[in-house]
Amino acid sequence: MATPRPAPLRERDITRHIAREYYKEFDALIESDVIIVGAGPSGLICAHDLAKMGFRTLLVEQSLALGGGFWHGGYLMNKATICEPANEILEEIGVPCKKIKECEGMYMVDPPHATGALVAAAYRGGAKVLNLTRVVDLILRKDGILEGIVVNNTTAEMAHDTIHVDPIALESKIVVDATGHDAIVVELLHKRNLYKKIPGNGAMWVSRSEEEIMDRTGEVYPNCFVIGLAVAAVYGTPRMGPAFGSMLLSGRYGAELIKKKLKQE
Repeated sequence: MATPRPAPLRERDITRHIAREYYKEFDALIESDVIIVGAGPSGLICAHDLAKMGFRTLLVEQSLALGGGFWHGGYLMNKATICEPANEILEEIGVPCKKIKECEGMYMVDPPHATGALVAAAYRGGAKVLNLTRVVDLILRKDGILEGIVVNNTTAEMAHDTIHVDPIALESKIVVDATGHDAIVVELLHKRNLYKKIPGNGAMWVSRSEEEIMDRTGEVYPNCFVIGLAVAAVYGTPRMGPAFGSMLLSGRYGAELIKKKLKQE
């Protein structure tokens, strides 16, 4: 058997075609049906579902890696818990979920496997991604109508004390806040005097937290939806720690609510 040999590539061609492909795709990302801010578990499954429904869906993440806090479990132990029926979402995309016999409704997962599968599923569903992209403001029309986000490169924003780089705008019909504890989109609405002060998460109470997140997932301001842990931050409900069931369920439920709204337009 002959040793496989990689094709001979020229450096100039590598650079040229990376740039061509990036800007060709970027042109299509300037206007979307839905922009989801935050690529944690709720944002990833919401993006997967909406894109699979046929909506132009853009997922914006300020970090280099997608997945948020789902790459690891609790206290440096690489395991995470999932409550029923969220295990069905992970099993649907090929992630093994181990049922814990001693605790009704509890499943255990390996976070890197689950996170990697969620990222792959979002891409397979047709979602587009801008990582290393930070939301710095909102597009607001007359009477406070939300029509998109203002973004900048994360590294440029981190160096704002030494350099100034103007941001750019991305338009959409719906903006989803999936930014967890920070609730960045809703916080920007508050900054513009369009929403009350965000209380942040309360103390830990897992079962109550997961129930409240599902009960309150939805539209908090015209064209602005909250999903996942951002719901707890906006409403001041308890935090949940390394239990990720309602993150997935909220992302899927949020996608259904957004679908309903877009179909009405």
